[in-house]
Amino acid sequence: MTRKELSYFKDKKILVTGHTGFKGSWLCRILGLAGASVVGYSLAPEGEALYPLAAGSMEQSGQLRSVIADIRDYDKLLQVMQEEQPEFVLHMAAQPIVRTSYEKPRYTYECNVMGTVNLCEAVRLTPSVKSFLNVTTDKVYKNEERGEAFREDEPLDGYDPYSNSKSCSELVTHSYVNSFLKEMGIPTSTARAGNVIGGGDFARDRIIPDSVRTALGTGSVNEKTGNDEISCKRIIQVRNPYSIRPFQHVMEPLFMYLTILRAQHMEPSLAGAYNIGPEDADCVTTGDLVTRFCDAWNRTGEDAEAELGWEDVGNLGPHEATFLKLDCSLARKTFGWKPVWNIDRALLETVAWTRVYAADGDIEAEMNREIEAFLEDSEG
Repeated sequence: MTRKELSYFKDKKILVTGHTGFKGSWLCRILGLAGASVVGYSLAPEGEALYPLAAGSMEQSGQLRSVIADIRDYDKLLQVMQEEQPEFVLHMAAQPIVRTSYEKPRYTYECNVMGTVNLCEAVRLTPSVKSFLNVTTDKVYKNEERGEAFREDEPLDGYDPYSNSKSCSELVTHSYVNSFLKEMGIPTSTARAGNVIGGGDFARDRIIPDSVRTALGTGSVNEKTGNDEISCKRIIQVRNPYSIRPFQHVMEPLFMYLTILRAQHMEPSLAGAYNIGPEDADCVTTGDLVTRFCDAWNRTGEDAEAELGWEDVGNLGPHEATFLKLDCSLARKTFGWKPVWNIDRALLETVAWTRVYAADGDIEAEMNREIEAFLEDSEG
C-alpha cells in the first residue's frame, strides 16, 4: 500500500474490534497516521501491553474512541455500531493463542465464533457500513501435513479449538454474505494471515515474545556457563524447533487488510477470501527464526551478559501443526501485492523496537519511524 492509497482512509470512520491487542495497536497507529477516525471495541489489555504505549496520544486527541467491552456482549456491540455508524469494519477481536484454546476451549469458541456472529449481525443492522473484513488465520485449513502451501479453495477444518473456531468464523461470515450482506451491497472478505512478529508483542506462548523476554531478562532465563556447546549467557527454550511457519512482520497483513477494505469498497466484486503470507524463502523453521533473532540481537547489542542462544526442549505441549505455508498467488494477482520486508528485516525492526522499549524511549515515535520506513520500501 502506498501513502496515497492509505490516505483513502483520511477522515473516514473505521471500527476495529480487538484494537487493544498486538495487531490492533499497530493498526491504530497506522490509521492515526492516515488521519482516520477510529472506534476501537475490545477488552482492556492485560498486564504488559503495547496498546497504552501506541495509542495514548490518539485517545487524548479524540482521534480514537476506545470502547472497553466484550465481543460476546451483542447488545453493547450493536449499541456502539449504531451510535458510531462506521463506514469500514475490521474484525480482529479473538482468543488468539493455540495453547490457551486447549485450556479454555469453551471460552475460545464463544469469542471466536459467537463474537463473529455478533459482529456480522451488527453489520447487517448498521446501514452506514460500506466494507467489512473478518481476520482469521492460516490455521483454518484442514492440515494433513502434506508439505504443500494451502490455497483459499481448500477445506476448512482446523485441528485445535483455536484453529477450528477460526474455521467456524469463516463459515459464519460466508453464511452472512450469502444470506444478507451481498444482497445489501456490503462487500465482505476474510483474510487468512500467517504468523506475525514485531515490536510490542507481549503474548505468552509465542516464540518471539518468549525470546524477547529472555533477551531482556524478564522471563524464564536459563543461564548456562558450564556447557561447552552453549557458551552464551541467556538461552531461549524452543518447543518444536523443526516446525515450519509463515513468519512475517505485523505490518504486512495490516496494510493488506486496509488494501482489501479499500479495494472492495471501490469494486465490490473483489470481495472474497485471501491468504496473506511471506515469500517462500521466509517460511522458516522455528529454530531458524530464533537463530536469526539471536544473531540480530547479538549484533546490535553491547551487553555480553545478554548474549543469546537457544536450546531444543522438545514438544512440551498439546498438538500443533508441524507444517504451515500459504499460497498467496490470489492476493498477488488481485491486488498486485507482494511482501515488503523479508524475515531478517522484520527481526531487525523487532529488535530495534525492543531496544527503544528497554531504554524507556518514545514508542510512538519508534512505531511511526517503522511505519514510514515500511511505506517508503513499499513504494520503492
